[in-house]
Amino acid sequence: MFAKPKLPSLSNSPLFRKDGGLVSRVKGLGPAALDVLKKPYTAPLMALGLFIGGGALFLSLSDPEAGNPTIQIAAATTAAPKADAHASATATADDAASGLQAFTLDSLGLFKDASADQFNANGEAGPADGTAVITLPNDGAPVTVGSANKLPASPLAPAPIAGLSQNGPNGPLPAIASDGRVPASAYARPFKSNGKPTVSLIVGGLGLNPTTTKAAIEQLPAEVTLSFVPHAEGLQGWIDAARAQGHEVLIEIPMQPTNYPDTDPGPRTLLVGQRPDDMNASLNWLMGRATGYFGVMNYQGSAYLRDKGSMTAFLNVMKARGVAFIDDGQARDVGGGWTRASADRVIDAQINSQSINAQLAAIEAQAKARGRALGSGFAYPVTLAVAIKWTQSLEQKGLQLAPASAIMRR
Repeated sequence: MFAKPKLPSLSNSPLFRKDGGLVSRVKGLGPAALDVLKKPYTAPLMALGLFIGGGALFLSLSDPEAGNPTIQIAAATTAAPKADAHASATATADDAASGLQAFTLDSLGLFKDASADQFNANGEAGPADGTAVITLPNDGAPVTVGSANKLPASPLAPAPIAGLSQNGPNGPLPAIASDGRVPASAYARPFKSNGKPTVSLIVGGLGLNPTTTKAAIEQLPAEVTLSFVPHAEGLQGWIDAARAQGHEVLIEIPMQPTNYPDTDPGPRTLLVGQRPDDMNASLNWLMGRATGYFGVMNYQGSAYLRDKGSMTAFLNVMKARGVAFIDDGQARDVGGGWTRASADRVIDAQINSQSINAQLAAIEAQAKARGRALGSGFAYPVTLAVAIKWTQSLEQKGLQLAPASAIMRR
């Protein structure tokens, strides 16, 4: 599958004659060592080893990320909550066929529940108790992301709600009830304004890392909207846990980016110009993975979101199923006669606490200027840590935290 590496020429090496034989005057080598070196592949492999070693040394001395802030985490694997009997989150043969087993969003290595000794700032083994301890530069005391700081629950009705789903080829699909109720309203978190400007936050990428997913569910206020990866193992269990805590939920739909397939959002990605039957088959699979979400959100999609034909077909399906669509800001200019919202800012385009705090401050200013604002972010540990602290400061700033559903165009 891979081309053989081109080895550097050894014919002029002081160890070798031009005929490939060993130079008899090599010093420091005994008869046994000479016998080893005479073997056909030994010398080329030694040269390759030196080449690789030199490359590794070069990379270690020129790490492009060396100047970036680091996050010290002690993390341990936490099992996903078990799904209720009404929906199974067990991977099927179709999962394997679609490539689900190998799917990952972990291009930055942030979703490994690594052993504690890898992340201890002092090089010592830390506690592996299902928590992540995150120290934000110049932000005071560390923030512990774990079950110890669980907020009181404000539960929503368990899913599924009668009349809001229908059987699909891969699982229950959202549907408009015979009495006109739609999932976009029935599964949303109720909200009552107190007259103050509102700020909303969506935290996405959930379900891949159990520790950060559990922390987002338990430590962020119920008004924060949570967005889950449809390929996540135990998806229904996570959604049930989020709703039991009080969070309204989105699931993420992978969409074609401009550099596809070099950047591949994963199995069942919606593609520009694909046949309607193929789009519907992908949506049926993605949306049939679980129930209880009020809407969907894009994952990537810089090409798909700009294609008018693709977006028209996609939004028509959402409207027919009574499901809302929220994008991360890339489709802000895309219209649609159905429940919609676009994030005003992605808060963690730069993954450091100073930048995230600056983006949140901009959201606050925008809310005060026009009455409301929406931010979106990914479940990086540092994003969670900053968001937890930020939500605790909103009341004293004269702002009200609102679920994302409360600011959608209807």
